[in-house]
Amino acid sequence: MRAPVHIRAPPQKRPGKAQREAIKRAQAAKKKAGGGKPAAKKTAAKKAVPLPRGSVRAAYPGTCPACFKDYAKGEVITKVTEGWGHPGCAPRQMSAAEREFARNKARIESGEKFRGQKPPDWRRGASPSSTRPAR
Repeated sequence: MRAPVHIRAPPQKRPGKAQREAIKRAQAAKKKAGGGKPAAKKTAAKKAVPLPRGSVRAAYPGTCPACFKDYAKGEVITKVTEGWGHPGCAPRQMSAAEREFARNKARIESGEKFRGQKPPDWRRGASPSSTRPAR
């Protein structure tokens, strides 16, 4: 048996300069008319803006349980007491520093002593470490 002989196709000629320019003009006209790639959706611009912590975009329309007003699909919503609603309707969350400040303020107002406060035998003019009675 003989091995099959592969026949090569003749090389295709590259289009001439005039043809290449005509192809470029046709592609440019197609792009200008909007026949090229589809434009980016407008929703992509919405997603580029970072959302506040704990907030999401609504997957479907709904009603805010705090103010009973409707919100549309894609609108920013956050967790409210009984469900999801407008960020302005949610009770404000205190930061860790604000909570600590409130705790310390309550302790001070109740008259509780702190380790950092002066001991009762501290003398004016002497260092806090030397609390021995004067000679």
